[in-house]
Amino acid sequence: MSKPKVYTNKHWRQFKYREEVPDQVLAEQFDYLDGEIDGFFCYRSYWYHTSDFMMFDRHAPFDEYWDGYSSDSFFSGVLIKLADDGEEYQVATYIG
Repeated sequence: MSKPKVYTNKHWRQFKYREEVPDQVLAEQFDYLDGEIDGFFCYRSYWYHTSDFMMFDRHAPFDEYWDGYSSDSFFSGVLIKLADDGEEYQVATYIG
């Protein structure tokens, strides 16, 4: 099995705070999150929260650079890399 292709520009971006996320998005996608929580971001017109991502097991087909993934389908999804301070992230699409 070949490794999935990863598409990213590796730009660091700041997470959004809860008050920066549209109310409709909070109601439809994140109604389970309570309190003043940050860690939101919008990628390719879809909103994510860090809680949407799973950590890799030791058999993951991605290099160790990435911290987690969120699947869109069996063959595609989104990868995330968190900064050491937790304030920034890098994001990528994987297909394969």
